[in-house]
Amino acid sequence: MRYGPAPLTRHLRVHQDRGHTVLEFRGEIDIAAAEEIVPHLDAATAASDARVVIDLTRVEFFDCSGLRLLFRARHRVPAEHGRLHLVCAHPLTLRMLRITGLTRLLPPHPTLDAALERPGATSGPV
Repeated sequence: MRYGPAPLTRHLRVHQDRGHTVLEFRGEIDIAAAEEIVPHLDAATAASDARVVIDLTRVEFFDCSGLRLLFRARHRVPAEHGRLHLVCAHPLTLRMLRITGLTRLLPPHPTLDAALERPGATSGPV
């Protein structure tokens, strides 16, 4: 039986998958959750050649604080050297990402496998 690593916070679990650091956001991503997540997000995106996936599959609520986290990650991972993927299939969250234009900068994938199967499908230019 395999066990994944325990969550770092109530709202975040971090693990490695196929050479990428996966930040799995969980529960309600609001201003309090964002404060817990920022240090871990910054650590995962610190290297110029960072390979990061932000997985929103287990998110139940996502507000502008969550959007700020995604924009922060996009700004910290340069497209020319790093890789940043987003996993999101929730219709309301996807709608918010489309309205804000974030889907153009960070095209969402429906599953973690889909994000990691296509190495060329990364975030676009800022």
